[in-house]
Amino acid sequence: MGHDQTYGDERARRLVTLLRAMAARIDSLQHDDALLAAGPELMKMMGDARSELFHYEVRSTYDTPEVAASRRIVDEARRQANDIDYLSSGEDNPWQA
Repeated sequence: MGHDQTYGDERARRLVTLLRAMAARIDSLQHDDALLAAGPELMKMMGDARSELFHYEVRSTYDTPEVAASRRIVDEARRQANDIDYLSSGEDNPWQA
């Protein structure tokens, strides 16, 4: 399950290689006419890169169930700490703000 929803190091390296190859191809097209003539090739490369970048963004920010549980625990602890701070700074002690 985790393998499908996370973005591994090897796949990230392939994405970097894809992006660098696209940049190198564009850089190699020295003349405007050549750059424009390569439109279909570049559109395919951009489409592949766009798709892979989307997967990278979605999967690199995916929380595994363990991480999500940890995040909930931390968030709950922060809320409780904020509640305690709020209660201790009530009207009974106006000098505490």
